[in-house]
Amino acid sequence: MAKQIRPAAVAGSFYPDQPTALAKTIAEMLAKTQRPEINGRIMGLICPHAGYIYSGPVASYAYKTIQGLEFRSVIVIAPCHVEAFPGSAVYPGDAYSTPLGDIEIDHELSEKIVAADNRGLVRLSDSGHRIVRRGGEHSLEVQLPFLKTMLGEFKLVAIVMGSQDKASCEALAEAIFAAARNRSDILIVASTDLSHFHTAEEARRLDTRIVDLIKTYDYRKLMDELEAEKVEACGGGPIITAMLACRKLGADSAKVVKYAHSGEITGDNSGVVGYLAAVLFKKNSGKIYEIKDEKGRSDRQIAPEPPKTNPASAVDFGLSAAEKTALLNLARESIRSVLQGEKFVPNGADYAGALSEKRGAFVTIKIDGHLRGCIGNIIGYRPLYETIADMAVQAAFHDPRFKPLSEREFAKIKLEISVLTPMINVTDPAEISVGRDGLLITNGHASGLLLPQVAVEYGWDRETFLNQTCLKAGLPPGTWKQPGTIIQRFQADIFAED
Repeated sequence: MAKQIRPAAVAGSFYPDQPTALAKTIAEMLAKTQRPEINGRIMGLICPHAGYIYSGPVASYAYKTIQGLEFRSVIVIAPCHVEAFPGSAVYPGDAYSTPLGDIEIDHELSEKIVAADNRGLVRLSDSGHRIVRRGGEHSLEVQLPFLKTMLGEFKLVAIVMGSQDKASCEALAEAIFAAARNRSDILIVASTDLSHFHTAEEARRLDTRIVDLIKTYDYRKLMDELEAEKVEACGGGPIITAMLACRKLGADSAKVVKYAHSGEITGDNSGVVGYLAAVLFKKNSGKIYEIKDEKGRSDRQIAPEPPKTNPASAVDFGLSAAEKTALLNLARESIRSVLQGEKFVPNGADYAGALSEKRGAFVTIKIDGHLRGCIGNIIGYRPLYETIADMAVQAAFHDPRFKPLSEREFAKIKLEISVLTPMINVTDPAEISVGRDGLLITNGHASGLLLPQVAVEYGWDRETFLNQTCLKAGLPPGTWKQPGTIIQRFQADIFAED
């Protein structure tokens, strides 16, 4: 029998319909997004669903948090804009199509969810999924290319809510909990935009209330205020359902990682749409969580919080402890001089020997363990001490991912320096050693570099490290396999304050 595959209805309008263009669009958004810190096991996301030019940069903050993680099944809950029907419709077909490839439906989990509902509000149906006169529902579909990019292979449970009243939300949440309670490899994604067509000022007032209620995990109050029309969210039902289902499954925290509105893109603040990205998670207990299926089988462990310690340095340039301290002090003094409006020029006579060798180096700035800036030179054009002084200033004030460092923040910063070896061309990816090597991937005019300690901090394997370096370059995952892509590896002497 022919498979029932739901076509990509809004490809070419909400997002590019060509695989290469779509993959590049997503990769570029992710490359510009600093990964939010989530101290716990991620169980759910709340993401916007407008055209990528408007909501994509916001959604990327939520999706960036699952970078390098693995989920075998994803439940996407979305509102319906194209037709009316009672309750929630779980797609009964075989796959949802995207320009990046088809995503297989998890029939077993879908059927368990429907079977667990005893209120008659959750059913297998193509309502909300099918293409109708008004077109195809976009709110679920636009999440899929992001998920395909971040997770690769997974199975999908596609749910569209035809009604978003309290009973519908509770019925769906209870059914999801009953079907997923013995699994820890499931991600729940709620699709929603916020207020529609108010002035930017009014939109922020309305949307800030939703932000606050999500932060405090108060889904009951949020449901009340949505029903009283005190706040607006076209996917209010999916938000409530996801928060309630994740709570039943063990989530105890929520973090809003980004808010913006369409006026910030169009420049027209007279009638905007609000967008929010949030993460639902169980706070880190210090345990190692296993990836398990419904039968309790496990094949991989994931630490819910990246370790804060750096790996041992892979190479030794002969820098003594005193010389390393001198470079760290030099980096700090260079930043301090800019904040004080002074011009600091290091005295070359104070930096002899290895400190004057021409080496590539990166300076990383962290505050409370969170990245606050990182910039460097790959190739050593100048003496090491000059490179460190310059890169410290660049990381503090010119990393495009962050605002310039403030004087108030300066007292909190911790500095880390990575002195690089020359680049070595990689002919066989198997020669890359995670923990020893950093990577530089170049394709055309695009290039991305990740330091050796990054893969260790996030627990990546070799293939994930390669894919994440592609994303850093604004390239689709898997570009490293393509002809014309240059992979280079390097090592680093890594040392930090404290």
